[in-house]
Amino acid sequence: MAHERAGQPAQDQDLINVDELLAAYHDRTPDPANPDQMVVFGTSGHRGSSLDTAFNDLHIAATTQAIVEYRRAQGTSGPLFIGKDTHALSLPAWTTAIEVLAANGVEICAEREDEYTPTPAVSRAIIRYNREHSAQADGIVVTPSHNPPRDGGFKYNPPNGGPADSDATTVIAARANELMADPSAIRRISYASAEVNRYDYRTPYCQELATAIDLDAIKASGLVHGADPMGGASVQYWEHLAELGLPITVVNPAVDPTWRFMTLDTDGKIRMDCSSPDAMASLVGKRDAFSVSTGNDADADRHGIVTPDHGLMNPNAYLAVAISYLFSHRPGWAADAGIGKTLVSSSIIDKVAAKLGRRLVEVPVGFKWFVPGLTDGSIGFGGEESAGASFLARDGSTWTTDKDGILLALLASEIIAVTGKTPSQLYAELEAEFGRSYYARVDADASREQKARLGRLGANDVTVTELAGEQITAVLSHAPGNGAAIGGIKVTTPSAWFAARPSGTEDKYKIYAESLKGADHLAAVQSAARDLVDRALGA
Repeated sequence: MAHERAGQPAQDQDLINVDELLAAYHDRTPDPANPDQMVVFGTSGHRGSSLDTAFNDLHIAATTQAIVEYRRAQGTSGPLFIGKDTHALSLPAWTTAIEVLAANGVEICAEREDEYTPTPAVSRAIIRYNREHSAQADGIVVTPSHNPPRDGGFKYNPPNGGPADSDATTVIAARANELMADPSAIRRISYASAEVNRYDYRTPYCQELATAIDLDAIKASGLVHGADPMGGASVQYWEHLAELGLPITVVNPAVDPTWRFMTLDTDGKIRMDCSSPDAMASLVGKRDAFSVSTGNDADADRHGIVTPDHGLMNPNAYLAVAISYLFSHRPGWAADAGIGKTLVSSSIIDKVAAKLGRRLVEVPVGFKWFVPGLTDGSIGFGGEESAGASFLARDGSTWTTDKDGILLALLASEIIAVTGKTPSQLYAELEAEFGRSYYARVDADASREQKARLGRLGANDVTVTELAGEQITAVLSHAPGNGAAIGGIKVTTPSAWFAARPSGTEDKYKIYAESLKGADHLAAVQSAARDLVDRALGA
């Protein structure tokens, strides 16, 4: 059930105390024997709040030292690119990391203290450097993505430029927890003494966008693109793109660690989720002022697309349109380049892929699964239902191997410029061709133990044979595209499916569901799914 003030402007009582948050970062020392205070890498790095003693100076110092040791063991000897977003905990964590990196003799490339760097800009910098040098670079992004203002986040990107896989994060997290128990092996110098190469992420990223997006078509179209950075790291990038002559209006250039200008998310929290109608309510309210409006989360790895004729698009709908458009407007891509999707994304993507005659690669949740295909060009597009995606450059080379919300936002303008139709109008055409899809994701609270139990569920744990009046046709615990474990289950019927998996970032579990019959059937699928999962979890 939605919070009573969901979609309404934040009020003073909703705001964090920034001074308290920062003091806790430095003053509180985590207990490495307490599971709630250990370093734990979810789907995209370690996240937590200093107020919970889950994201503090020792966490970051230990994790950075563990990364130093890991990269050394892997033979990674080039520079490390580090960037930060606008969360209050990002600057102190970024500073801690630089102190440890410098003490260990790592060559550091970083922006200035007053600059912010989107996740895709770090990925792009790694890829650019490694194309030209034998000594390979890697990176760190200090961000909890779209999480609330009280949270911090810290993620590692290896030399492929994408999110680290579990082989790396398991080793890094284990070593970080050892170092928290005995910090004597953490090397560190003062920030003032650290040698840092001040690196300009923004200029090359923005200039090179022309290799992935038809910027000339956008400039010649007469459209107006309203870009809302949502208080995040893309703010300086959208401003620079406007300076380069693109028809962009930065809707809200404000940066404030309390995010007081946000509307509350569905659960009543401030959360920079650009796929949420409640978090995006203020931009949706301005939709008639622009040809297309877009939002990005705090590290700009996600996108939200708002059109005048529809409002905020469901992320699945935009992914389907983007795939349909790109694979018919990118002659430089290989004829056998496939389409990557997570197995919790809409089945309309399957139908688009079949029409295009393209191979569908269905993987578990987590953008790391798309990295190999985006690296070698064997997939042209990789997208997640949570509004994260990237795709190849126009010549078929790698653009980024991490999610790129700026890229996907600009693609919406290219689509309008080239086709004369909004993405929502094009999606309506897809629905007319393939039938309407009813899709939704709901979240429920779950303890750490319940999340772990859900992650271990398998086909044998589903004892029922029907779901919402239909025979169950399959119960999956591994993704068909690569055989990797889902970390949950997916149950399918002839006209519906649901998937359940623990959140990698919050104490929740997620139920994804889709029906081809209608809204009432979708609700029945969700209800049956919730009952099934609750029974399995003993809730």
